[in-house]
Parts: sequence; C-alpha cells; structure tokens
Amino acid sequence: MKKTIYLDNAATTKTRPEVVEAMLPYFTEFYGNPSSIYSFSDEPKKAVANGREIIAKSIGAKTNELYFTGGGSESDNWALKATAEAYKSKGNHIITSKIEHHAILHTCEWLEKNGFEVTYIDVDENGVLKLDELKKAIRPTTILISVMFANNEIGTIQPIKEIGQIAKEHGILFHTDAVQAYGHVPINVDELNIDMMSASGHKINGPKGIGFLYIRTGVKIRSFIHGGAQERKRRAGTENVTGIVGFGKAAEIAAASMEERSKYESELRDYLMDRVMAEIPYARINGSRENRLPNNANFSFQFIEGESMLIMLDDKGICGSSGSACTSGSLDPSHVLLAIGLPHEIAHGSLRLTLSEETTKEDIDYTVDNLKAIVARLRSMSPLYEDFIKHQAK
Repeated sequence: MKKTIYLDNAATTKTRPEVVEAMLPYFTEFYGNPSSIYSFSDEPKKAVANGREIIAKSIGAKTNELYFTGGGSESDNWALKATAEAYKSKGNHIITSKIEHHAILHTCEWLEKNGFEVTYIDVDENGVLKLDELKKAIRPTTILISVMFANNEIGTIQPIKEIGQIAKEHGILFHTDAVQAYGHVPINVDELNIDMMSASGHKINGPKGIGFLYIRTGVKIRSFIHGGAQERKRRAGTENVTGIVGFGKAAEIAAASMEERSKYESELRDYLMDRVMAEIPYARINGSRENRLPNNANFSFQFIEGESMLIMLDDKGICGSSGSACTSGSLDPSHVLLAIGLPHEIAHGSLRLTLSEETTKEDIDYTVDNLKAIVARLRSMSPLYEDFIKHQAK
C-alpha cells in the first residue's frame, strides 16, 4: 500500500475523532428539528446554542452576532452582496485586495456588473496589502472594505488591526475572510476592529459544509436566504445540527491547542523551508518569511511546470497543491503569485505545502528528498534549463 503524506491542510483537514464522536448522537439519537416546539427537539436546540456560544467566545463576539452558514464561500458572498444591498443608498464603492480568495473576487465581479464599483488594492512582494494605497482609494461613496486575514496560498497575514482602524476612522464597514486564519492564530473582533468575519469548519479539523459569518451588532445587513426564521430570520433553512456540533467541538479543541500547535507547526515549517532553500537551487519562498500562518510553506521553482511536479509527488504518496483547492482545475498561473510580482513562467512552477500537528519531521525529510529528485528530473527535460546552465557556464 502506497505511503501517504498529507500536506494540503489549507485545502481541507482530517476531521478529528473527538469531533466525529461529538456529532454521532445528533445523526441517530437527537435527530429532531431544532425549530420544532416539542421537547424531543430540546437537545438539538441546546446543541446549536452550545456550538454558537463556543465559537462566539473564541473570537470575543456575542452569541447573537454569529450566524451559521454552509461554509466560507457562502459567508463571503453574504457579507459582500447583502452589505452592498443594505448600504447602496450611502454609496456603491467597495475596496478589496488583488489576492483575495475567488469567493470574494468573483462576488466583486458580480457586483460590478450590478452597478457597484470595486477598487483592487495592490500588495507588496510578500503579499502584504499596501496601506497607503488603501487610504488613497477611500471615497465618500465607499461602503465596505474586505481584506482576507491570511492568504490561502502564500500564508501571509495581513495588518488586520490597522486596516480595521482605517475603516473605522472613515465610517466604513470592514469584513475579513478568516477561513485560513481562524483556529490557527488568535482573533478578537473588538481588538482588531472587525465588523464582519467569515470562517469554515473543515479548515480546523471539523466537518465540511458548515461555516459562520460574524456580523457586529448594529451592522445593517440583508437576509441572505429567505424562507424561514432560522438564524434570526437572516439565513433560512433547517440548521445543520451535526455540523454545528462538530464545528463547535473543533473550535474548542483548536482554541485550547493553538499555542502549542502553532509552535510545533511553525518550527517544522521553518525546517522545511530551510531544507528546500539550501538543497534545491533556483527556488524561492513566496510570502512573508516571518509574518505567515504557522503551517504554510509556498515555493516557486524555476524551469519546471507545477502540474507535472504535483503528479510526480502524488506518485510518491505526497499530497500538495499549486494554490487554492478551488482553482486546482485551472491551468492559469496563480493570481496571488502574479500579484506579488512573479512572472508567469515562475508562477507556473509553484508548490504549496501546508502542515498539521500530525506532520512529522520524517514526513518533511521524505518530502524534501523526493522533491529534490523530482525537480532535478523535470529540469533535465527542460530546454530552458539546459540553455540557462550553458549560459551560466560561459
């Protein structure tokens, strides 16, 4: 049986056994609809309330500010579309960054087709938003700033507190897509001046198909799904009780283990980066070396094509990616890597490896050893690399 080393935890994570165990009774024993009035539904109703309380506490929010959704993409869509609708009498201008997840970028494109104007702010070579550009982009008609907490491809953490402060000073709402950051780095919505925040359960060892949107009290936002009174009439549909229970349990574990887990993952990540940079020539690290998610490593290798590298890694049982899981079927280079200044030919040779607390040093050594051989083999078949070496030898 082929050995499997899973290094794509930014795409999804393994559901923890404790999470599965917590969910099971709500499939078979406490399966009532939480909206029903009979006592059989009391237990599911309590479970939803408990999950909401755990997650709200983890970000310093009130329970009535937390709305459960089907995941991060839905939360992002809700935050942008419903805010645009609710505040269109004030203005039609939205600000975001060029390296957002496509759940934000494609929603912004849709809004542009519907009469809204969007400014896409540049980032520096490390993927950090240019705050001076952000300030200059603000108009009297600006109603929302949406900037992700940490990038899903290169792991760079944004200056969220500063962005939130700029928004607050100008009376503009601030939304952050925290899908990659939630449960991995500390987040307090009040300290960071966050008005709305998206997150997803399956990025923190919880189940798929469950997320939340935090909406600060006082933010005027439209309902996203109509048809029932669930989620205080803003997101209709029978609650995903098992998902909420699992998300709550995963959030509880993530909060309790964050400090120790982050230290372990960041040390292992640095070991991975150091080995790659020392042993594979013409490689570069994408994103900030210091200010990045604990488990994220992103590389570009000159003279190779990323898809071939991923296929060959998979043949060795190593699961990685070239960028977002949502765009894995695309042959275009990453918009994130292009935004930080990489030319197309180098952006095409990218590799994202994202670790977990279960990743071992032996896993990293096995991965780097195989990666070295794969990169060397691919380069041996590249006329560009051959010409480059000949030129270097002159």
